Amino acid sequence: MALPALPEVELRELGNTGLKLSCVGFGASPLGNVFGPVSDDEAIGSVREAFRRGINFFDTSPYYGGTLSEKVLGKTLKALGVPRSEYIVATKCGRYADGFDFSADRVTKSIDESLERLQLDYVDILQCHDIEFGSLDQIINETIPALKKLKETGKIRLIGITGLPLGIFTYVLDRVPPGTVDVVLSYCHYGINDSALEDLLPYLKSKGVGVISASPLAMGLLTESGPPEWHPASAELKSACRAAAVYCKERGKNISKLAMQYSLSNKDISSVLVGMNSIKQVEENVAAAVELETVGKDEKTLAEVEAILKPVKNQTWSSGIQQS
Repeated sequence: MALPALPEVELRELGNTGLKLSCVGFGASPLGNVFGPVSDDEAIGSVREAFRRGINFFDTSPYYGGTLSEKVLGKTLKALGVPRSEYIVATKCGRYADGFDFSADRVTKSIDESLERLQLDYVDILQCHDIEFGSLDQIINETIPALKKLKETGKIRLIGITGLPLGIFTYVLDRVPPGTVDVVLSYCHYGINDSALEDLLPYLKSKGVGVISASPLAMGLLTESGPPEWHPASAELKSACRAAAVYCKERGKNISKLAMQYSLSNKDISSVLVGMNSIKQVEENVAAAVELETVGKDEKTLAEVEAILKPVKNQTWSSGIQQS
């Protein structure tokens, strides 16, 4: 007798690209041992479970784990044994273990290196990684034109830009021809503590750009265990998030699930990207998404947490402080 089908996460349109991304995206930076060692079995198991539950979007970068994330993701996707058209892969260029280089020459070489590590013929999205660390004018005049040439070769299908300060997106999009940039990836700006991205969504929609939002847990701020020591948030912001997490725990609630559901609630965001390296994490994130669609989120607890975080709402940090 066939087993009943497991509930899957919903798919959402990615701007004007024609792609449909799973509302939960698989962030593959943990596969690069960024947060501790991950065995091959764990990596393959987590990607297989994600795919089984409807997650079709996988995001990586040569920067994560000094190229290890791409290598491991490539191996795990190959192990799925499914047609290439059934999953969407995004990687990045311009940021590497040894620093930043957004030159046309480097990003053109970069995609060949990434494709080899990923064991793929093409990536669906190639994103300029953390562009605030480069010259935005170089991104506009040199990097993006190089990516357009790569698009013509078929090695990439879509062009994206990523970074922390929201102003970088308007700066670039106002200076390139319409339709040049297909996707933006913003992080730490659509969560319970910081929803500044919301004000930019109508603009991005008017440009026909797809929106991916990463770090719904604010790089660990919205978790019971708290952020890593290197987290660049202020002491005030860390303290408020800690208080919110404790408040949830005392009432038998999980702040991470609440945060995930908050981020998933806005349908103008195509995919919420969250780092995963275990089957358990995949199950928790999928369960949060399915519960949101079928039952809804816990509005009462959410309102109480928002009240705790109100004094620090939309407080951000300098992207100049990065994990070493």
